[in-house]
Amino acid sequence: MNEEKLLSTKHIYSGKILKFDLDTVALPNGRTTELEILRHPGASAVVPLKDDGTVILIRQLRHAVGGFIYEIPAGKLDPQEDPRDCAARELEEEVGYRAGHLELLTSIWTAPGFTDEVIHIFQGTNLEVGKQNLDQDEVLEIVEWPIEKAISKIQDGTIRDAKTIIGLQMVFWQKKFTDDQ
Repeated sequence: MNEEKLLSTKHIYSGKILKFDLDTVALPNGRTTELEILRHPGASAVVPLKDDGTVILIRQLRHAVGGFIYEIPAGKLDPQEDPRDCAARELEEEVGYRAGHLELLTSIWTAPGFTDEVIHIFQGTNLEVGKQNLDQDEVLEIVEWPIEKAISKIQDGTIRDAKTIIGLQMVFWQKKFTDDQ
Protein backbone atom coordinates (compact mmCIF):
# COMPACT_ATOMS: atom_id res chain seq x y z
CA MET A 1 0.00 0.00 0.00
CA ASN A 2 1.28 3.50 -0.79
CA GLU A 3 2.31 5.83 2.00
CA GLU A 4 0.45 8.97 2.97
CA LYS A 5 1.78 12.33 1.81
CA LEU A 6 1.78 15.49 3.90
CA LEU A 7 0.51 18.32 1.70
CA SER A 8 0.51 21.18 4.22
CA THR A 9 0.55 22.04 7.90
CA LYS A 10 -1.31 24.90 9.53
CA HIS A 11 -0.05 25.75 13.01
CA ILE A 12 -3.07 26.45 15.22
CA TYR A 13 -1.53 26.82 18.68
CA SER A 14 1.87 26.61 20.42
CA GLY A 15 1.97 26.35 24.19
CA LYS A 16 4.58 25.68 26.85
CA ILE A 17 4.62 21.94 26.05
CA LEU A 18 2.17 21.17 23.25
CA LYS A 19 1.67 22.32 19.69
CA PHE A 20 -1.57 21.86 17.80
CA ASP A 21 -1.45 21.52 13.99
CA LEU A 22 -3.96 20.95 11.23
CA ASP A 23 -2.30 18.73 8.61
CA THR A 24 -3.67 18.25 5.11
CA VAL A 25 -2.76 14.73 4.02
CA ALA A 26 -3.11 12.74 0.81
CA LEU A 27 -4.09 9.23 1.92
CA PRO A 28 -3.02 5.96 0.24
CA ASN A 29 -6.65 5.43 -0.88
CA GLY A 30 -6.44 8.56 -3.07
CA ARG A 31 -8.47 10.80 -0.78
CA THR A 32 -7.30 14.01 0.87
CA THR A 33 -8.23 14.87 4.44
CA GLU A 34 -7.43 17.27 7.26
CA LEU A 35 -6.08 15.73 10.47
CA GLU A 36 -5.80 17.47 13.85
CA ILE A 37 -2.41 16.59 15.36
CA LEU A 38 -1.23 17.33 18.88
CA ARG A 39 2.59 17.55 18.83
CA HIS A 40 4.42 16.52 21.99
CA PRO A 41 8.19 16.37 22.64
CA GLY A 42 7.99 12.86 24.13
CA ALA A 43 8.45 11.58 27.64
CA SER A 44 10.10 8.96 29.78
CA ALA A 45 8.66 6.91 32.62
CA VAL A 46 10.24 4.50 35.06
CA VAL A 47 9.02 1.56 37.14
CA PRO A 48 11.15 1.82 40.30
CA LEU A 49 11.63 -1.72 41.63
CA LYS A 50 13.21 -2.31 45.03
CA ASP A 51 15.26 -5.44 45.70
CA ASP A 52 12.35 -6.98 47.67
CA GLY A 53 9.93 -6.68 44.71
CA THR A 54 8.24 -3.50 45.94
CA VAL A 55 7.36 -0.90 43.30
CA ILE A 56 7.28 2.79 44.05
CA LEU A 57 4.29 4.60 42.56
CA ILE A 58 2.89 8.06 42.90
CA ARG A 59 -0.68 9.10 43.54
CA GLN A 60 -0.79 12.34 41.58
CA LEU A 61 -3.37 15.05 41.01
CA ARG A 62 -4.29 15.14 37.30
CA HIS A 63 -6.67 17.98 36.53
CA ALA A 64 -7.49 16.61 33.05
CA VAL A 65 -9.10 13.50 34.56
CA GLY A 66 -10.65 15.22 37.56
CA GLY A 67 -8.60 13.98 40.48
CA PHE A 68 -5.82 11.77 41.75
CA ILE A 69 -4.53 8.75 39.83
CA TYR A 70 -1.81 6.17 40.43
CA GLU A 71 1.19 6.40 38.13
CA ILE A 72 4.81 5.48 37.69
CA PRO A 73 7.14 8.49 37.79
CA ALA A 74 7.30 10.18 34.39
CA GLY A 75 8.01 13.44 32.68
CA LYS A 76 8.52 15.34 29.46
CA LEU A 77 11.76 15.15 27.54
CA ASP A 78 13.73 18.39 27.44
CA PRO A 79 15.03 19.42 23.97
CA GLN A 80 17.63 16.88 22.75
CA GLU A 81 17.46 15.03 26.10
CA ASP A 82 18.25 11.32 26.09
CA PRO A 83 15.18 9.34 27.29
CA ARG A 84 17.33 7.48 29.86
CA ASP A 85 18.51 10.78 31.36
CA CYS A 86 14.90 11.99 31.53
CA ALA A 87 13.84 8.79 33.32
CA ALA A 88 16.65 9.17 35.86
CA ARG A 89 15.80 12.85 36.43
CA GLU A 90 12.07 12.23 36.88
CA LEU A 91 12.65 9.30 39.25
CA GLU A 92 14.69 11.44 41.61
CA GLU A 93 12.54 14.58 41.26
CA GLU A 94 9.24 12.79 41.88
CA VAL A 95 10.04 10.02 44.39
CA GLY A 96 13.49 10.90 45.72
CA TYR A 97 15.36 7.82 44.48
CA ARG A 98 18.21 7.28 42.04
CA ALA A 99 18.48 4.08 40.01
CA GLY A 100 21.83 2.29 39.77
CA HIS A 101 20.48 0.58 36.66
CA LEU A 102 17.88 1.71 34.12
CA GLU A 103 16.68 -0.80 31.52
CA LEU A 104 14.48 0.25 28.61
CA LEU A 105 11.37 -1.94 28.60
CA THR A 106 9.54 -0.43 25.62
CA SER A 107 8.55 2.77 23.87
CA ILE A 108 4.86 3.40 23.23
CA TRP A 109 2.68 5.84 21.33
CA THR A 110 0.15 7.19 23.80
CA ALA A 111 -2.74 7.94 21.42
CA PRO A 112 -1.58 7.66 17.77
CA GLY A 113 -4.94 8.73 16.40
CA PHE A 114 -4.24 12.37 17.29
CA THR A 115 -0.79 12.81 18.88
CA ASP A 116 2.82 11.98 18.07
CA GLU A 117 3.76 11.56 21.75
CA VAL A 118 6.09 8.65 22.52
CA ILE A 119 6.78 7.52 26.09
CA HIS A 120 9.92 5.49 26.78
CA ILE A 121 9.29 3.15 29.72
CA PHE A 122 12.23 2.00 31.84
CA GLN A 123 12.67 -0.32 34.80
CA GLY A 124 14.81 1.21 37.55
CA THR A 125 16.68 -1.08 39.94
CA ASN A 126 19.53 -0.84 42.47
CA LEU A 127 17.70 2.11 44.01
CA GLU A 128 19.43 4.58 46.31
CA VAL A 129 17.85 7.40 48.26
CA GLY A 130 18.25 10.75 46.51
CA LYS A 131 16.45 14.06 46.91
CA GLN A 132 12.85 14.67 45.89
CA ASN A 133 12.40 17.99 44.06
CA LEU A 134 8.81 18.50 42.91
CA ASP A 135 7.78 21.10 40.35
CA GLN A 136 5.38 23.73 41.71
CA ASP A 137 2.44 22.18 39.82
CA GLU A 138 3.09 18.63 41.09
CA VAL A 139 0.80 17.46 43.86
CA LEU A 140 1.53 13.87 44.75
CA GLU A 141 2.16 11.28 47.41
CA ILE A 142 4.47 8.27 47.23
CA VAL A 143 2.95 4.79 47.45
CA GLU A 144 4.94 1.57 47.79
CA TRP A 145 3.32 -1.78 47.00
CA PRO A 146 4.54 -5.29 46.28
CA ILE A 147 4.40 -5.78 42.49
CA GLU A 148 1.62 -8.35 42.92
CA LYS A 149 -0.56 -5.81 44.75
CA ALA A 150 0.09 -3.22 42.02
CA ILE A 151 -1.04 -5.78 39.42
CA SER A 152 -4.19 -6.46 41.45
CA LYS A 153 -4.86 -2.70 41.45
CA ILE A 154 -4.81 -2.82 37.64
CA GLN A 155 -7.28 -5.71 37.67
CA ASP A 156 -9.69 -3.98 40.07
CA GLY A 157 -9.60 -0.70 38.13
CA THR A 158 -7.71 1.37 40.70
CA ILE A 159 -4.77 1.86 38.32
CA ARG A 160 -6.03 3.14 34.94
CA ASP A 161 -3.05 5.04 33.55
CA ALA A 162 -1.83 3.34 30.34
CA LYS A 163 1.93 3.86 30.75
CA THR A 164 1.68 2.60 34.32
CA ILE A 165 -0.30 -0.49 33.34
CA ILE A 166 2.17 -1.36 30.57
CA GLY A 167 5.24 -0.74 32.73
CA LEU A 168 3.94 -2.69 35.73
CA GLN A 169 2.79 -5.63 33.61
CA MET A 170 6.13 -5.82 31.79
CA VAL A 171 8.06 -5.79 35.08
CA PHE A 172 5.69 -8.33 36.65
CA TRP A 173 5.97 -10.81 33.76
CA GLN A 174 9.73 -10.31 33.50
CA LYS A 175 10.08 -10.96 37.25
CA LYS A 176 7.70 -13.94 37.09
CA PHE A 177 9.58 -15.45 34.16
CA THR A 178 12.93 -14.95 35.93
CA ASP A 179 11.60 -16.36 39.24
CA ASP A 180 10.22 -19.45 37.44
CA GLN A 181 13.62 -20.29 35.92
